[in-house]
Amino acid sequence: MAPQPSTRKRKAITHDALEADEVLLSDGGADFESDLLDGILSQSEDETDDDGLTRDDLEDDSSEDESIEEDEVDIASDEIPTDEENSVEGGIKATDQTSRQVDNLDELPTNYTVTEDANGNPRYIYQAIEPIYDSDDSDAPETTNTIGNIPLSFYDSYPHIGYDINGKKIARPAKGEALDALLDSIDVPQGWTGLTDPSTGKPLELSQHELEILKRIQMNEVPDEGFDPYPATVEYFTGKTEVMPLSAAPEPKRRFVPSKHEAKRVMKIVRAIREGRILPYKPPSEDEEEEDLGIKRYDIWANEAPRPDHPMNIPAPKVPPPGYAESYHPPREFLPDRSEREAWEEADEEDRDKDFLPTNHDSLRKVPGYEKFLKEKFERCLDLYLAPRVRRIKLNVDPESLLPKLPDPEDLRPFPTTCATVFRGHEGRVRSLAVDPSGLWMASGGDDGTVRIWNLRTARQEWCVKLGGNDVVNVVRWRPGTDATVLAAAAGEEVFLIVPPITSDPEVENISRNIVDAGWGYAANGVSNGAAKKEPAAKWARPGSRLEEDGVLVKVGLRKTVKVISWHRRGEYFATVSPQGQTGAVAIHTLSKHLTQLPFRRLKGLPQSAQFHPSKPIFFVATQRMIRSYDLSKQELLKILQPGARWISSFDLHPGGDNLIAGSYDKRLLWHDLDLSVRPYKTLRYHSKAIRAVKFHQGGWPLFADASDDGSLQIFHGKVVADLMENATIVPLKVLRGHRVKKELGVLDIDWHPREPWCVSAGADGTCRLWI
Repeated sequence: MAPQPSTRKRKAITHDALEADEVLLSDGGADFESDLLDGILSQSEDETDDDGLTRDDLEDDSSEDESIEEDEVDIASDEIPTDEENSVEGGIKATDQTSRQVDNLDELPTNYTVTEDANGNPRYIYQAIEPIYDSDDSDAPETTNTIGNIPLSFYDSYPHIGYDINGKKIARPAKGEALDALLDSIDVPQGWTGLTDPSTGKPLELSQHELEILKRIQMNEVPDEGFDPYPATVEYFTGKTEVMPLSAAPEPKRRFVPSKHEAKRVMKIVRAIREGRILPYKPPSEDEEEEDLGIKRYDIWANEAPRPDHPMNIPAPKVPPPGYAESYHPPREFLPDRSEREAWEEADEEDRDKDFLPTNHDSLRKVPGYEKFLKEKFERCLDLYLAPRVRRIKLNVDPESLLPKLPDPEDLRPFPTTCATVFRGHEGRVRSLAVDPSGLWMASGGDDGTVRIWNLRTARQEWCVKLGGNDVVNVVRWRPGTDATVLAAAAGEEVFLIVPPITSDPEVENISRNIVDAGWGYAANGVSNGAAKKEPAAKWARPGSRLEEDGVLVKVGLRKTVKVISWHRRGEYFATVSPQGQTGAVAIHTLSKHLTQLPFRRLKGLPQSAQFHPSKPIFFVATQRMIRSYDLSKQELLKILQPGARWISSFDLHPGGDNLIAGSYDKRLLWHDLDLSVRPYKTLRYHSKAIRAVKFHQGGWPLFADASDDGSLQIFHGKVVADLMENATIVPLKVLRGHRVKKELGVLDIDWHPREPWCVSAGADGTCRLWI
């Protein structure tokens, strides 16, 4: 039998292992903490104790040393020598053995390289696995730390946090003061979160897409970028436009104040209780509960079968069971004799005790049919028809009764109804007109660039002047007051102050000229400042000798085209509006000083019109969608009215100052109660096209009117009372038609007579009309 090869390995000598440990500590001891070194030293001592050999073991193995040394040369190539063997045999022997093993492995394909470590021992470094396209790990994220699921807290006492695929230590990222100094020296990178990646220990960085998702979640939005939280509204209501919808009016005043009517009714009830006319409820006494024996009461539902409860369940009464008299073969005592039969037949149906006479039959088959069968069925059906068991309450309301009761227009006269005079003479459209405070003259301006003055009663043209150039006259307005006749007209970017020679009194004409020319002396005395001046908002100058001979005394040059002129009630100031002027769109001019001021540095919206309050230092400015009121004395914003119109065309103030009407290009006339709300009190829709102008009567008549591009004027009755408990009364009175529509333009301007209930209108057909 062949001897078995010895598989017992050679034990390492204790002092050699300690020397190896000392070498290891001398090379890498600076990288470890003190407690870690203690652990290594204790571990080496334990291993030395466990692996130490006794004297007897050495003697027993002495005979085998030579055979083992000879067999070491034949060690298989796949066996890797241990550190203990290398320590015993020495560095030279281990190197020779390793070289022989490497030579044998060169014949096979290897995926590693062999190097020497710090102690001179061989070290195997395996190549990184490169997954092919079909590999399951092709889409897997790259793993830098190979510690697996071991928590990083286990490495808190070490300077590294794990090992990479090649077995190299992964150093712990910088922390503390070093990291703070680094962050202070550089900018925060994009995607920085301040968090730490648990797998690598490095700062966690997010992509732009992930940052956008987190931002949407923080703002309580849907993370999906394509989600639309506000889809388009599907219109499912009717498109029919009502003339005056009932829901357009705001909340009435009676809902905000206690009801006087309810207070009167409550006091009436309290007074009746005090006088004893209304007594509290008292339970009935025992005497009243005693039933009258002469009255018979029947419980018709006594034997009814139980049914489920229902408020509308009214079961029909049951028929009592038949008696002996109703039998087809009743006893003799129930059969009537001859006299009883005759008495029953002669009696009325209502006075009879029974509805039938008992009859005797020998058998049931001899009983004839019931004579009153059809009659009873008809009466039963009639009862069901007239008294149904399901009670239905039907409410019949007349829609006309829901509309407010308006007075008859015939009771609200006088108001203009017919066209009395037609003024012809302009070439092209007549854009503006105005009646002077005396009520004798009417001024008009149009596309031909002329200003004409007419006699209101005779329709005769008294005076005409062409302001020069090809600019159209957009607006003409008279100065308030009868002490002077001053007319302001705007043509292009210039405003002209005119004293027309129409009055027969020379004193009035001299006063008018003095009022206009008073500003020249103030301007001459005011130029005494040597400091640098800003560019003036407007330039006041003489218009020229030709125009001065015709009565045009002053020309005010602005930056943009003037569309609106509005006078102050005292005639000292007037405001102009240039919608395209931006910061200089609204300007206030002082007539006695020839000065122009721009009250707004920046105005929100595109201004459309401006007016002074009739009695207070308040200035109103209308933009496309809002009407703002400013206190001129305090220089602050008072209120912002919201008419709800898309584009406001014009507005006017009531002589009382508490109400305002506004017209819009979207065919609506809006009435505002300034003391009630910033929303419209009434919205009137009577025109099929845009509303160009609106005007209150300033002479005491409760009238106002509007002019539209459909060629018509609408006259309204607008009564305003001083009592805050009563709302304004608005009644449509008359539709005036006469102007022809040209190029989608109808009536462009309207004005009232200062004393009479007359109105004048200017149309795109080149005519002016007087309505009385």
